[in-house]
Amino acid sequence: MRNYTQFYIDGQWVDPITPRTAEVINPATEEVSGQISLGSPADVDKAVAAARKAFATYSQTSAKERLDLLETIQAEYAKRESELGEAIMEEMGAPRPLACGFHTMLGSGHLATAIEVLKTFKFEEERGVTLIRKEPIGVCGLITPWNWPMNQTCVKIFPALATGCTMILKPPQLAPYSAQILAEILHDSGVPAGVFNMVQGKGSEIGTAMSTHQDIDMISFTGSEPVGVQIQKDAADTVKRVGLELGGKSPWIVLDDASLAAHVAGATAGMMGNSGQTCSAGSRLLVPNSRMDEVKKVAAEAANGVTVGDPNGNFAMGPVVSKRQYNIIQQYIEKGLEEGAELIAGGAGRPEGLDKGWYVKPTVFVGTNQMVIAREEIFGPVLVIIGYDDLDHAVEIANDSAFGLGGYVSGEDLDTCRALSRKMRTGAIWVNGGFDFHAPFGGYKRSGNGREWGDYGFEEYLETKAVIGWNPA
Repeated sequence: MRNYTQFYIDGQWVDPITPRTAEVINPATEEVSGQISLGSPADVDKAVAAARKAFATYSQTSAKERLDLLETIQAEYAKRESELGEAIMEEMGAPRPLACGFHTMLGSGHLATAIEVLKTFKFEEERGVTLIRKEPIGVCGLITPWNWPMNQTCVKIFPALATGCTMILKPPQLAPYSAQILAEILHDSGVPAGVFNMVQGKGSEIGTAMSTHQDIDMISFTGSEPVGVQIQKDAADTVKRVGLELGGKSPWIVLDDASLAAHVAGATAGMMGNSGQTCSAGSRLLVPNSRMDEVKKVAAEAANGVTVGDPNGNFAMGPVVSKRQYNIIQQYIEKGLEEGAELIAGGAGRPEGLDKGWYVKPTVFVGTNQMVIAREEIFGPVLVIIGYDDLDHAVEIANDSAFGLGGYVSGEDLDTCRALSRKMRTGAIWVNGGFDFHAPFGGYKRSGNGREWGDYGFEEYLETKAVIGWNPA
């Protein structure tokens, strides 16, 4: 049992002002795995005061000083990376190879990227008589989700530290353990008191207190569209900057060529990764109508080949994060059946032999882009296959969405893939796979605003100042 009932404020572990706890449930067992404290607006006030005080000095540190700090954190992170993986497995149910592999690697990757960017980042530039300075925006409120805990936390914390900002982190209530360990890493690395603060609690209470706080200069939020909309409304009265990375219903276009079967199999298995709980997951698979029979056979085989079970075992997919999430996914599966979508793999209920834990069958439908299961973010292992007549039709389907976070194009003709990527209205597009920590990540339309990752992530935390007359005319 984990007992994380203190917050990290002003360089110390402190008790909440008003004692109140909540249980944390292991999604693989449905049993209590620990408890955390639930904070209040008074705890937020205390953390903001510490961050505001620390900003006066930390904002004036040199890039070299911040670089040295990040490199110290890098060494501490490496020491406890396996411990972070174990926490992620326990808090949100990722299988051990995934939790102790890609999950924690994303955190260390964002840290290494922040170090690399900081080494050459230009905070000042002279243009004629004017000096243009990029200065830290101030005190930042960071609100993170449960689906990729280290990715979403580290992609905010390390650019904020690198640019000279101070911050208050509100980790996800469903997956709070890894954030607690990360706070210990930052403390042991000598992050100055007040620069990093952490308050656990409910998003509706802590998130609202942060979004409306007059002494917080910026909110960076990753999560659902409805919550992002509310945060933007709450932040309006104080005219603070708001960065939002929200939902997605990402299209994956597969070209009509000799590699179609391999790409369909890869896209189907990829949709099931992390139990489908990825905002940029390719949840709409667009394939040529002329080859639909072949596609259905390949996709069904791929989905049925995804093993599901205990995160401690040798399985490709674990449970979804909670009972509530499980029930939402089941409702969408039932909705797909009601709408007349053709079910070719999976379906309602738990996989055979799994009577406990929030496990979902890897599910594949064939449907149309007007169905609810193709319009709304399900956030589970549910794929919708949609046929297209030609590539113009494919682009039309891809762009016919309220979201625009991610997109994928797979095919042998690179020029065709590139041409399609130019026409798709999404913030990031993966052509035949690939991965890049320096590529900006963020959404069009209802998928949010702002960009994270690489040097674009630095810009989120910077203000621009012009000093006219710096040089004589």
